[in-house]
Order: sequence, then structure tokens, then C-alpha cells
Amino acid sequence: MSKSLDRLTLLATFARIAERGSISAAARDLGLSQASASRHLAELERRLGVTLMQRTTHDLSLTDAGEDCMAEARGLLAAWDALAERHAMAEGAIRGRLKIVAPMALGQLFLAEAAARFRQAHPGVALTWILDDAPIRFAEIGCDLWIRVGRVPDETLVVRPLGRVERLIVAAPALIGARPIARPADLADLPCAAVQPFEGGRIALSDRRGGTEMIAARVGIDTNSILAAHRAVLLGAGYAVMPRWLVDADLARGALVDLLPGWRANVLTINAAFLPARRQTRRLQVFVADMASAVAAIPGVTVEAPAAVDAAQ
Repeated sequence: MSKSLDRLTLLATFARIAERGSISAAARDLGLSQASASRHLAELERRLGVTLMQRTTHDLSLTDAGEDCMAEARGLLAAWDALAERHAMAEGAIRGRLKIVAPMALGQLFLAEAAARFRQAHPGVALTWILDDAPIRFAEIGCDLWIRVGRVPDETLVVRPLGRVERLIVAAPALIGARPIARPADLADLPCAAVQPFEGGRIALSDRRGGTEMIAARVGIDTNSILAAHRAVLLGAGYAVMPRWLVDADLARGALVDLLPGWRANVLTINAAFLPARRQTRRLQVFVADMASAVAAIPGVTVEAPAAVDAAQ
């Protein structure tokens, strides 16, 4: 084994341990024994002359030096990965690993199929598909792409908009009964199922002429799960702001009604976020393009510009 390859192996082992938070889990991922993974970490620390991880009986955590090393390790490993991929592409194949974090509902109902089809088309790619609505610490979990609805709270990432989501106020017919709903103020006495972090006790609405109104919602259910809020609305437990893509079929069959057809909540952008790099891997470029196509086909999503990962940043 060459010295350069040996160094990359040490860095790869360290990065996987940091991502997994466990030497044994990282060892399983890498096909190593736990003792070998521990030796790799100890050898890297010896060569660098610093402690990279604090070890306790039940936990591992990065030291300040470990945080710095992790950022450098990702860059070096990504550069090697891109080089290896370019040579593999000479054989006509895309190879390597991709780790993606996507929103729960959108990722499960619409994007998971596109991810599976990408994997079928490129069997040389090992795909990790994680669904999570909460903000993530991109560098710590070691993902390649973060698909997020709404603002990406990480200024170190490159952000590409994939589409804009139409959002409307819906409710089950049983909740409304014969009550006339003509303006946002008519919702004042009805319970609301609010989805955090997008809506709380105040909901901003706009009409087609550019007028705006604010609803002081009477929140009966407050949840961080859009699927839970959707279920509550279907049962008649309250009205809610919902994306068109989630309720389109419910509106078509009459299970839900668009309470204020002339009013819409603020649009949200579906973003693709990734680390800046001199050259992105081809597999990431192709995957983002596939996700952009999948997003463009979702009901109630508008695409203003084609999304792509630049070959050079």
C-alpha cells in the first residue's frame, strides 16, 4: 500500500467515525474490524500530533483540532473521489457514494421514486437516502446533498432553487358546514392545524392583486410534521396551510376544499444545497438534474430556471 493511499485510508476512516459517532459502526461500513478502525484513528492522531476525538465509555466527540481536520479531510477525500470518478467514467459508468438528506413528506411521496430510478440507472452508485425535516449540520453528518423546503440556514453551502411551492388554506367540508368563507378574517373562529416552522399563530396571505392580510390563527394543533397536520385536516380537526402537491388529490375528490381560492400563503422554495468545490462529482450533477426533473413534475410546483450543479465553482 502506498503512503498516499495509506493517508487517504486513515482520513476516510476518521471521517466515517466522525459521521457515525461510533468506531464499531464505521468499521462495519468500511468492512474493517473494530480494532483496525481504532488503529487507523490512533495512527492519524499520531501522524498529526493532535487528539482528534474525545472518547468516553458511551460517546465520541470531535475536538477543535478534529473539527478542523474533518473539514480538510472532506476536501481531500472529495478531490480524490472526483479524480477516481473521472477515470471510471472513461468506461461509461458513474460510480461512488451519494448521501442525501430530503424532507420527510416530499422525499417519501415524490422524490424517493426518482432516487430509486437514479440508482437503477447507475448501479455503480451507493445511495444513502435520509428523510429529515429538521435543520442539519451538513459537514458533521457528511452528506453530499441537502434537499430542503424553505431557507437553507447554512451560508457555507451553495444553494440551487429547484422549484417554488404553491400553498393554500384547506379544510374538510365538515369543518366548514354552511359557514360562508369569503375573506381571511372569516377564519378567525375556526381551529387551525399549524405546521412548524412555517406557520404559527399568524398566517400571511396574498391575493391576486397584490393585497395582503394576516390571519391571527386560533391554533388547536401545533406540529412539526406536515403529514400529521394533513391527517388532522382530513379528519376535520382544523384548517391548515398545505402545499398543493400534498392536497391536490384530496381537492379533486372533495375530501378537502380550498377555503380562499383568491388567496395564497407565501410560496416556499425547494432548494438543493451542497458544499462548494472546484469540481463537483459527475454523480452529484446527474442526481441534482434528476431531482430537478422530479420536482418540476410535482403538482403546484413552478420552476423559474433550470437547476444544475456547476461543473466548476
